[in-house]
Amino acid sequence: MSVIYILITISIIVAICFFFAFVKAVKSGQYDDDYTPSVRMLFDDELISVKAEEEQEPETQKQ
Repeated sequence: MSVIYILITISIIVAICFFFAFVKAVKSGQYDDDYTPSVRMLFDDELISVKAEEEQEPETQKQ
C-alpha cells in the first residue's frame, strides 16, 4: 500500500514538471505560428527542386 503513495507522489511531481515545461514553451512563443508549418509541408517538394537546381547551376558555370 505504501508503494501506491510513492507512485502517486512521483506521478504528481512529473505532471507538475510537464506543466511548467508547457507554460515555459507557451510564454516563449513556441506555439505562436500554427499556420506556417502546415503550408511549408505542402511546398516541401518545390523547395527541394529549387535547391537541386541551384546546386546544378554552379557546376554548369565551371565548365
